[in-house]
Amino acid sequence: MSFYFCRMKTAVFSTHNFEKETLTKAMGRRHELHFQTPRLSAETAPLAAGCAAVCLFVNDDASAPVLEQLAGLGVHYIALRSAGFNQVDVAAARRLGIRVARVPAYSPYAVAEHTVALMLALNRKIHRAHNRVREGNFSLDGLTGFDMQGKTVGIIGVGKIGQKLAQILRGFGCRVLASDPNPDSKWAAQHEVVYVSNEALFAASDIISLHAPLTPQTQHLVREETLSQMKDGVMIINTGRGALIHTRDAIRALKCGKIGYLGLDVYEEEKELFFEDRSAEILQDDIIARLMTFPNVLITSHQAFLTDTALQNIADTTAHNLDCFSAGSSCVNEVR
Repeated sequence: MSFYFCRMKTAVFSTHNFEKETLTKAMGRRHELHFQTPRLSAETAPLAAGCAAVCLFVNDDASAPVLEQLAGLGVHYIALRSAGFNQVDVAAARRLGIRVARVPAYSPYAVAEHTVALMLALNRKIHRAHNRVREGNFSLDGLTGFDMQGKTVGIIGVGKIGQKLAQILRGFGCRVLASDPNPDSKWAAQHEVVYVSNEALFAASDIISLHAPLTPQTQHLVREETLSQMKDGVMIINTGRGALIHTRDAIRALKCGKIGYLGLDVYEEEKELFFEDRSAEILQDDIIARLMTFPNVLITSHQAFLTDTALQNIADTTAHNLDCFSAGSSCVNEVR
């Protein structure tokens, strides 16, 4: 596709060192990037002064008051470096005449493979074994895992990522159940995946993996009520959105053994923690501090997407979205 566009000045918020090079290369000389380390918020919005577009990551704040600030500064476009867009008040953006585009599929393999890595590490207690060996402790006591073969895994949210995860797990010999408001029966039949209700999935699954978008209907999908429907000792993995799990309820379930393993790449209050080096600080978040005390909890800081392939795809799609905006043309990745 050919474009005729002007070079667009873009404020890139929540910039991390790992993405600067790929973003810069993908843009070439087509757009002028102004990298900003802070997250977008009401306090940092003025950093976008003079820019026609802002480029946002998962924990930026594009709520209505912030969007009003951006519109007042002359910002007309938002290019998201993520698939999810729950950080943007889309209705307010539409009212203000701000167009929004996302990266719908950067690498479903990256997230699906990280999900399996969390499952295996928790199951075989790799993190605990690694720490022991580094301390010269070669005992195997307390490190017994289980065979994945024959286990039932329930996947909630079966889009591109959920489907790739299901296919990997079928290769392990797992029975896979799926729950999604838009079931793909042809794909399910091909890969021997069975669609069921959330209630049936909760009751039957040894492992539950969350990949649903965050909506009013899915917020706190895992909570006291739904946890009571699950098997004792269930493994729960969340590489979707932090607020899919009610964290305080999960802690109570860990304490009584209802949750036997918990793997998190996302967290409800991650906005104030993740992507930064907090090692020299006193951790102020008592909830995640409590989670970190459990030996059967494994937390990674929203890195499931972080592969070289995914970073390249995010950069290329973001550049394409800015090209479309600058040319005044339609954009297939626009959030409508």
